[in-house]
Amino acid sequence: MKRALITGITGQDGSYLADLLLEKGYEVHGIIRRASTFNTARIDHLYADPHINGVRMFLHYGDLSDSVNLVKLLYELKPNEIYHLAAQSHVRVSFDIPEYTSDVTGIGTIRILEAIREAGSRSRFYQASSSEMFGKAQQVPQSESTPFWPRSPYGVAKVFSYWATVNYRESYGLCASNGILFNHESPRRGETFVTRKISRAVAAIKHGLQHELFLGNLDAKRDWGYAPEYVEGMWRILQHEEGDDFVLATGEAHSVRELAEAAFSHVDLDWKQYVKHDPRYERPAEVDLLVGDASKAKKILGWEPKVRFHDLVRIMVDADMELLSREAPRQHLGKLP
Repeated sequence: MKRALITGITGQDGSYLADLLLEKGYEVHGIIRRASTFNTARIDHLYADPHINGVRMFLHYGDLSDSVNLVKLLYELKPNEIYHLAAQSHVRVSFDIPEYTSDVTGIGTIRILEAIREAGSRSRFYQASSSEMFGKAQQVPQSESTPFWPRSPYGVAKVFSYWATVNYRESYGLCASNGILFNHESPRRGETFVTRKISRAVAAIKHGLQHELFLGNLDAKRDWGYAPEYVEGMWRILQHEEGDDFVLATGEAHSVRELAEAAFSHVDLDWKQYVKHDPRYERPAEVDLLVGDASKAKKILGWEPKVRFHDLVRIMVDADMELLSREAPRQHLGKLP
């Protein structure tokens, strides 16, 4: 039985990855931060039948700022594969807390790589790199050879982590890989990210619980895919015999305006009547266009996305419509963005 360790297991990608690995027969271990409230909602379903999943999934308290604990975990677990997904992952927020973002998203990767080296582990290592590293994109579409020009503290920290992974691969012979993933979304996406913010607001407006939606830059264009397909790509990257770097993307770009229009039209509403601009959601340095070229992943890994933009929007809006119909509206009044 293969053993995998996931940092960020309670996030969108971590939860879908745990689903996938358990289906494939892995023993799955996840690192979670200690908090005064439970933050495991995305993976609670995995404990529904302990005879199937519970006996093969284990959670460990830890933090990317605690290198000693990381070394101890690797000595104890000896995982075959390590998926490093944890980060301060909100781009706009990284401008407000740049030092924390740099420490967790950037230096945290060095701490894990050093823990692997210190423990003498032969684990295959996956680093969750980001299309935000391209920032002020120097070519369209962006591929593995496109120069980086990050435009946020988050992007800068991810560039640091990317090159740290390459350096440890070349310096110490680690089987370490970067997955340069373009935007990937789902109903499990955090509520402050623009895709989920829109789908959630559409459902709330349709149910009469909200009347306006405030957004920042409507002209920003992104390459949006479906998260479950992207975590399957992560797994394929670590099945490759050697450490390498891969772009995962759909190859299609759509603006935030298009996203809002598609989401509202799915429930027969005109987005122009509800969407308002709020400069507070603008970034100090904008990223205008990100669209990826995943031809290397298709050729070497056999990976390509199937869920396209309009399908993704429908999946997310339908999920939030169903969520609001199941739960008492009053429970959501205080939670809506």
